[in-house]
Amino acid sequence: MTETGPSPRERILQAALPMVAFEGWTDKMLRQSIKAADLPEGADALYFPEGALDLLAYWSEQLNIKTEEAISAMDIENMKIRDRVTQGVVARLETIHPFEEAAHRALSRLALPDTLLGGRLSGPGQLWAAADTIWRAIGDTSTDANYYSKRTILSGVIGTTLPVWLNDDDPDKGKAREFLDARIANVMQFEKFKWQVKSKTKDWPSLASVLGSLRYGGLPKFKRRRRRG
Repeated sequence: MTETGPSPRERILQAALPMVAFEGWTDKMLRQSIKAADLPEGADALYFPEGALDLLAYWSEQLNIKTEEAISAMDIENMKIRDRVTQGVVARLETIHPFEEAAHRALSRLALPDTLLGGRLSGPGQLWAAADTIWRAIGDTSTDANYYSKRTILSGVIGTTLPVWLNDDDPDKGKAREFLDARIANVMQFEKFKWQVKSKTKDWPSLASVLGSLRYGGLPKFKRRRRRG
């Protein structure tokens, strides 16, 4: 019976993560990882054709898989939405251990101009994917504008909390958790405000119906004032 082991991409990543702390997310580091993984020279072009950024994106995707697995083991059904989101973000941050220095170097690399345009190789793209993983794992099924607003806002929460998390030397990450709680509280206040606005305006005519009425010479949903005398 043939035993299955890590894929070549996984072997390269495993070899790379300890090196990144010293070499950074560079193509030189990627070539060194190929050698350390006992793969032939030039394998980087086969498995990570976009170079070190491709490898970094792959690591982020693997962390998302681990995050989903961690959340699936939680008693999500009995949590309030705020606790679900908080625990989801914590799960994502905890997947970085024990390679926090690699994450530090990733922040520096992803801050460079060539990674700001979006897509899986970019910082914004990876934050969005992490936020989407969390929302889906905790049961979000939205498909309207809320789908995008939830992921955009949570991307910001993850992006601002990550540096605090990495710089918190406390094994329990006490300061980082307090920071995260404060950010989540802000998000919940915003969601409450959106719900209040939506409730108060639910009976208002849509912009499309108003424009349609104007086009055909009237506003049938509104009472017109009668002119006196």
